[in-house]
Order: sequence, then C-alpha cells, then structure tokens
Amino acid sequence: MRRVIASLLPLAALISVACNSKAQNETSRAVSNGGITVAGWTGQIDANEAKRGQALNNDKLASEGSALHVTTGPAVAYWNPANTASGDYTVKATFTEPKYMNLNDHPHPYGIFIGGNDMGTANQTYLYCAAYGNGNFIVRGFGPAAFQMNGGHGEANAAVHKAAGAGSPVTQDIAVSVSGNKVSCSINGTVVATYDKSALVGAGKLKSTDGVYGIRFAHNTEGTVSGLTVTKP
Repeated sequence: MRRVIASLLPLAALISVACNSKAQNETSRAVSNGGITVAGWTGQIDANEAKRGQALNNDKLASEGSALHVTTGPAVAYWNPANTASGDYTVKATFTEPKYMNLNDHPHPYGIFIGGNDMGTANQTYLYCAAYGNGNFIVRGFGPAAFQMNGGHGEANAAVHKAAGAGSPVTQDIAVSVSGNKVSCSINGTVVATYDKSALVGAGKLKSTDGVYGIRFAHNTEGTVSGLTVTKP
C-alpha cells in the first residue's frame, strides 16, 4: 500500500502544477460596452495587463442604485481621488458576487485598497485585502511592483464566506484598519490578518498608509460594492 501511495505522489504534483498553470494563464476578457460611468471615479489596470494589450475601457464600472457594479476584464483598481484617509481609520464595504465564478473557471478575489499614492502612474503604491468566494483571502501590495503578504494565492480563513457553488451568490463584508503602527484586515467581522506598518511601508513597498482608498477586482470577475465608507476612531 505504501508503494502505491508513493507512486501516486508525482502524479498529484503534476496535476497541481497543471491546475496552477491553467489559473495563471487564463486570458483576461474584454467587457462589452466597458468604461467608467460613475462621476468622479477613475481607475488603472495592472501593469502586466497593459503589457498584454489590455486597456481600462476593457473593464466596466457603473452605478447600480446606491452601489457600484464592477465587471472585469483585466485586473483593476478603481477610486475617487476625493476619497482619502490618514492617521488612524477604517475603510469598509460590502462586496457581493451575484453569480460566483460566472466569468471565470476558478475563484478570483475582490476587496478594498488603502494607502494609495501616485495613483494612475507607473509609480502608484497601495495595499489591498480581498476575499475569494471559496473561503480564501489575500493581502498584497504594489510598491510599485507587487509584494505578497500572505502568499501568491492567499490563505483560507473560516470567516470568509463560501459560495454554495458556481452561479450562486456570495457576500463579504471587508474592512481595512490602520491603528497606531498596525494595519489589519477584517472579513465578516473577524480580523483575519494584522501587520506592523514597518512590514508594509518602505523601499519597494508603500509610500505611506495615508492616501487614497478604493476597490480592487481581479480579472474576469463581476460583483457589486455597497457602503464604501471611511470612519475615524
């Protein structure tokens, strides 16, 4: 039995590599009738998306009642330059994926970013915490190159809601807080990650935790955002 199990390990490894390769190689689509139609808002797609010929108009940001409706295309950050936060603060919003994985073949994340500086330029820096509909979350920054805080595909946490299956709705309440020398991410009321500012701010990382806040969606994803607000302690 041990010999049989051992013989299966290389096969399992190959399957894992193949699945990861498929996830990494998924092509970003172009959204029909894309663009930004929410007054005051702007955005920028990831640099690697732009290198592949993608453009901001291949994504779509629209109003849906009092909520924002995002449909991607290439991975993108959206923000209103008037939305800034400094010192100690909490930025929060509710994200709903009405039909889990309706535009992709594996889970993709969406969430809040803070500390946006030099936004819309090649030197922009920001930190985001985002949830997946499979129970995972990811914390990552751009400084301006990407830097990972909890791995390339994030990690699982029981606080993150899981969709019942592809095509089912899933909702996540996400908040990012700055308090003293700590930065934390909460999902559905539970703190899932906390970092010292010294691990986030500095050469090759954030310019500051002060700055613009907004939302970020991975490629080929659709969802709504409601209640995007900042509060002070």
